[in-house]
Amino acid sequence: MDRLKLSLRYALLVAPIVLTTGNALGRDDGRYANSPLKPWFDSLRSHLGPCCSDADGFAVSDPDWESHDGHYRVRLDGQWVDVPDEAVITEPNRAGRTMVWPVKTAFGIAIRCFMPGSMI
Repeated sequence: MDRLKLSLRYALLVAPIVLTTGNALGRDDGRYANSPLKPWFDSLRSHLGPCCSDADGFAVSDPDWESHDGHYRVRLDGQWVDVPDEAVITEPNRAGRTMVWPVKTAFGIAIRCFMPGSMI
């Protein structure tokens, strides 16, 4: 019985770590290896850390993001998610389109990086 309790305690300690970090791993599969913007995407950082690359982020259509009073939010998986100010990339957007780098955790969707587009 003590062995079972020890196993359950270990599982409860390890589970939050696995659940919060498992989806945060990069997934650059080489699709953009020949893109002239690849080095720039790879160097992008927000105050929350590196964005990883364009393979980890995706473009957001204008109806799926908005700005209000200097703050952003995006619609991901059908729900609006507030973009933390620390996640906003402030350097010029060389890609021209709005991009977001979400991280799915056990607690929901977090935004690692956000790069606003032109909203034309």
